[in-house]
Amino acid sequence: MNISVNAVKFTMDDGQRDFVDKKLQRIKYAEDLITDILVSIKLDKKFLGESTVNFRWGGTAHVSAEDYDFSACINKMMDVLDQKVKKEKDKIQEKK
Repeated sequence: MNISVNAVKFTMDDGQRDFVDKKLQRIKYAEDLITDILVSIKLDKKFLGESTVNFRWGGTAHVSAEDYDFSACINKMMDVLDQKVKKEKDKIQEKK
């Protein structure tokens, strides 16, 4: 599972990077299903977190969230991303 985290229009410090990495551990249970995760965090008055997950069978999931607080934005994004990954994992297990 390849993880790419980009900061746009601001410089992400080590604490913020560690926070994002810690939150990405929430979807560790599906690492055998995911080929890569692309996370982009933009600052334009609000933080806008966008994430695209590419699954090994060719499916993708894209989520986004925005908030004035960095950690709240990441938490919102990860809540939705976790739900999407669980849904995809359940779909694949039903087909087996």
